[in-house]
Amino acid sequence: MFTLSFEQRRRLLALMVVFHIVVIAASNYLVQLPFTVFGLHTTWGAFSFPFIFLATDLTVRLFGKGPARAIVMRVMLPALVVSYVVSVVFPQGGFAGLAAFDGFDLFVARIALASFMAYLLGQLLDVQVFDRLRRLKHWWVAPAASTLVGNLVDTVAFFSIAFEAGPDPFMAQHWPEIAAVDYAIKLAISLVFFLPLYGVLLRYLSQRLVAVTGSQDVWPEQVARGEGR
Repeated sequence: MFTLSFEQRRRLLALMVVFHIVVIAASNYLVQLPFTVFGLHTTWGAFSFPFIFLATDLTVRLFGKGPARAIVMRVMLPALVVSYVVSVVFPQGGFAGLAAFDGFDLFVARIALASFMAYLLGQLLDVQVFDRLRRLKHWWVAPAASTLVGNLVDTVAFFSIAFEAGPDPFMAQHWPEIAAVDYAIKLAISLVFFLPLYGVLLRYLSQRLVAVTGSQDVWPEQVARGEGR
């Protein structure tokens, strides 16, 4: 843990909240844009949502389980509203303008609600798993395990709530396949690309925070193991 002033802590947590909202809104929009890869159906949202788990795991590692849970709770409602607004104004990659708010879009509302529930379940589980494993000798075990479990719960919850027997025939028919492919893509991105990036960011952030605060409570080599001094 780092010794931060109240103002530094507030700003950093506020930045993480904004980051979560942006990624959630972007992912909820991109999940409405399916495409085919190697004959399998998936969506562009699979490439953006892993950033959430990266940010959450870093928060738990650097500041503890409490702040990470606080971010999840603060993000849920704003992310729900922003997701609905963005998806209604820009449906299927187009621009509908403010006139789109004349009616209620059930398809978009289900996606926003599904995201709300999936984010809550996936992130709280991710925080719990990561917090239990972060003090292990090997730094990569915690982010890898939390990514596997958190993404699985998030993906199944989101696609089943959003698209099962929904108004979009294509998504209603293909959501199990899309969910499976999305989960595979999320894991590949997270474990192949984000896990090494996690280690780099962890060391960089630890050094930056030590430089800013003057605190030596956590040494860089201990940060990789999640230990305090």
